[in-house]
Amino acid sequence: MIVDFSGPGGWSHALTRLGVRDVGLEWDEWACKTRAAAGQLTIRTDVALYPVWPFLGRTTGLIASPPCQAWSMAGKRLGLVDQPLVHQAVADLAEGRDTRERLLTACRDQRSLLAAEPMRYLHAPNTAGKPEWVAMEEVPDVLPLWRQYAVILRRWGFSAWSGIVSAADFGVPQTRRRAILIASRTRTTQPPAPTHAKFAEPATLFGPGRMQWVSVAEALGWGATDRPVPTVCAGGGPGGGAEPFPSGSRKALADARDRGTWKSHPRSAEQERSTHAPVASPSAARWAWSLRSNNQAHAAVRGLDEPAGTLFFGHRANECLWVVSPVDGQEYADGPAPEPIRITAAEAGRLQTFPADYPWQGNKGQQFSQIGNAVPPRLAAHLLAPHLGRTLGPDDFILAA
Repeated sequence: MIVDFSGPGGWSHALTRLGVRDVGLEWDEWACKTRAAAGQLTIRTDVALYPVWPFLGRTTGLIASPPCQAWSMAGKRLGLVDQPLVHQAVADLAEGRDTRERLLTACRDQRSLLAAEPMRYLHAPNTAGKPEWVAMEEVPDVLPLWRQYAVILRRWGFSAWSGIVSAADFGVPQTRRRAILIASRTRTTQPPAPTHAKFAEPATLFGPGRMQWVSVAEALGWGATDRPVPTVCAGGGPGGGAEPFPSGSRKALADARDRGTWKSHPRSAEQERSTHAPVASPSAARWAWSLRSNNQAHAAVRGLDEPAGTLFFGHRANECLWVVSPVDGQEYADGPAPEPIRITAAEAGRLQTFPADYPWQGNKGQQFSQIGNAVPPRLAAHLLAPHLGRTLGPDDFILAA
């Protein structure tokens, strides 16, 4: 049995593609409904309250992506303030002492202590009661905690690795950086081998080549003819309210895509030969579409021929927007620039490498919250494959699936 602190199904979808199933533990109502619609096994529960005895000696793998809101750059980051308390909880649980109730009263954000919950599921009176392997994911600031887990797991006979990876290096069209812990008591654990790079790399005597990072345009099928793309706004803001941007703006985005008038960044001839992404055709238009990761001053803005920045949602400042800017400092050739448009849930899901028809449940706000908090299935597949005796290449777990 594989047990998963689950969310809406990023890890679970990866496991399904790899030919196995998991049992998800999830509290959020809409994440549970999404998992049910996707055919995934789920126990709706608070992982901090659910008993661990049903899993002792029966768990092959433990997967954990504790809620990131307490640690994320998108929030107040009170998890950093609470970090010493979380470290203490992990150390105590590893010794069989449950001090969570006392430590919780001192936490500035009660969600912080959820990062210690995996240790409660890992601790067992003997080796036979422990899972064979572990995979955990969180925002980069949680890496010191994962390193603490790794030290404890090595003491228990596991091989363990912890570090930071970029999802773009594994074919995810998003430069999403995450702290990863992988451990096993049946095999030597190694860092996951990237399959993609900013620029394509040929194979050498020392190893296989790497494909170029997957772009936003490629992931969404823009410039291709075999994948449908939404062309109109469905209406409704993140919380289910009115759509704040003119419906004609998305039509302008679709028309620009269909005419090939969105502008890509200049590339050298060598880069053009090496890329597997579609190349936009020339146009007289003097503006280019980009994706802005949120509407704050420091937001990442990426062209359509690049991976997106990290997608995160949760409140109005975290909306991801399609925006335009002049090309080469020129004025707009086709009149006023189109208004910004909010990314759709379907588009956001694709940029997380979920299938285009993944059955997100709830209103827009509930869907976006699930998508932003999910583990990209393609990244999850590369982290899980070695535990399941699989080797994934750059073309495996294709985006079109």
